[in-house]
Amino acid sequence: MAQKAKELTPWVSPLHNWGYQLRELRSSRGLSLRELAKLARIDHGHLGRFERAERTPDRSQAVVLDDKLGASGMLLRLWERIGDERGHVANPRVHVARSSVDLAFAVVDQAPSDGEGISVPCRLRDGSVVWVALDRRTLLRGGVGFGTAAAIGAGSPAAADSSSAVPGLVRKARAASTYGSTPLEHLRRTRRLLIDSDNLLGPHQALRAVRDHIEVIKELRVESSGADRRDLLELQTQYGELLAWLYQDLGDTGAASYWLDRAMQWSHTVGDVDLTTYVMARKAQLAGDARDLTDVVDLAEAAQRMARPRSRLAAVARTYEAYGHALRGDAAESERAIDDVRSALDGLGADPTPWGVWLTASYVEVYRAQGLEALGDHVRAADTFGAAIRMMPDGFHRDRGVYMARQAVALAGARIPEQAAAIGMHALTVAEDTGSGRITAELARLDSALVPWQREPEVSEFRTAFDTTIAHETRTDT
Repeated sequence: MAQKAKELTPWVSPLHNWGYQLRELRSSRGLSLRELAKLARIDHGHLGRFERAERTPDRSQAVVLDDKLGASGMLLRLWERIGDERGHVANPRVHVARSSVDLAFAVVDQAPSDGEGISVPCRLRDGSVVWVALDRRTLLRGGVGFGTAAAIGAGSPAAADSSSAVPGLVRKARAASTYGSTPLEHLRRTRRLLIDSDNLLGPHQALRAVRDHIEVIKELRVESSGADRRDLLELQTQYGELLAWLYQDLGDTGAASYWLDRAMQWSHTVGDVDLTTYVMARKAQLAGDARDLTDVVDLAEAAQRMARPRSRLAAVARTYEAYGHALRGDAAESERAIDDVRSALDGLGADPTPWGVWLTASYVEVYRAQGLEALGDHVRAADTFGAAIRMMPDGFHRDRGVYMARQAVALAGARIPEQAAAIGMHALTVAEDTGSGRITAELARLDSALVPWQREPEVSEFRTAFDTTIAHETRTDT
C-alpha cells in the first residue's frame, strides 16, 4: 500500500468546491457545457474554467446558474463562501500520498498548459473527493517531502531534460542504417514499443518519450523530401494521436484534446483519409470519456461519414456513437448501434487498414457495459463488464484495471457493496502500478457510491486503502 503521506502545498479552496458542484449539477441534469452556456447565456469557455476553478464567477453568474440548474440556492451559498479569496487561489496545507504525487509528476511538463496547475484527487473535509490543481512551481521547487527523485524515478524520461534528450534520439535514428534499418523504420518500431509499455505500465512511463520523438521526427523532416517527408509526417501524426491517448489516460482531457487537434491537422496535411477518420473517431471517444452529451454523437457520426462503408473504422465510430446515445438516455438507439457493430465484427478481418485493430468482441462488450451503466441498468452492466474482462487477451494490464473499476461502480449501483469493494481493491492495485487517471477517477466514483455501506468490513478496507492514495484537505484555522 502507499507510503505514509507527506506534505506539500496545492491549490484547494471554496472556489474548487464551487466548480466541482457546478460540474456535478450540470452532469446530473444531462447538460453539456454548450447546452448550459446557451441556457445561462454565459460563454461555454468561461463555464469550463468555472468548473476547473480557473476563473471566479461574479454574483449574477452564480445566481443565473443556480436558477438554470435548479440548485435551490446551493450554488449561491457556496459562491458566498469564496468571499475574500476571489481573485486569487488559497493554499491551505494538504497531505498527499505518494501515488498522487507520482500522477502529478507524470503530467508536470505538459506542453499545452505549462503555466497552469495539474490535477490530483483530493478528499475534502466533508468526505467528498474532488480533483484539485497543484501548483506546478511548488512541485518543481521540490515540495515533495520524500524527494523528487523517488517520485518520478531517477533516470526516468520525466526526469530528463527534453532539450538534451532530443539530439541524442536524432543521432540514434540517423544511425539506424548501421543496423540494416532506416530512421523511419526505427521510429515505427519505437512507437510500437511505447504502445506496449503503455498497455503494461501505464501512461507516465511513455509520455516524455513520445513527446521527444515528435520533436525528432520534426527535425528529420527538415532534411527529407518527397515520399520520405510525407511518411515522416504520417508517423508524426501517429505519435501525436498516441500522445493524446496518454494524456487521456492520465485524466487530462484538455491536453488530450490539444494533441488530437494537432493530429487532425497533420493528418489532413498527409492526405490519408483513413488516418483522418481514425483521429476523428478518437475525438468521439474522448468526448465520451468527458461525458459530452452533444459532441460524442456528432463526432462519431462525422467519422462514419468519412469512413469507407462497412469498414473497421466505420464500426469503431459506431461503437462510440452507441455510448453517446446511452449518455443521452436513448437505450433503443444505443442497443441498435451496438448490435450493428457486433454483426459487423466477423466481416472486418479482411479490412487492410491498420487502424482500430483492437476492435474485438471484448472491446465492444466493454462499450455495451458502459452504455448500460450510463442508462442505470447496473446489474446487466456489471455482468457485461465481467464477461468482457474474461474475454480480454493477456498484456492489457492497465485497461483491465479500468474495466474492473467500472465494473465495481456498476456493482455498487446494483447494491452489491462487498463484491464492488473487492473488485475495487484489485483495480486500485493497477492504478498504483500504472498511474492511470482513468482508473483513479472511477475509483473516486466508487468511493462515493459505497458511502452507505462504509461500516461493512470489505467496504471499509477499500475506502481506507483508496484514502491513502489521494490528497487530503486539512484545517487551517488552528
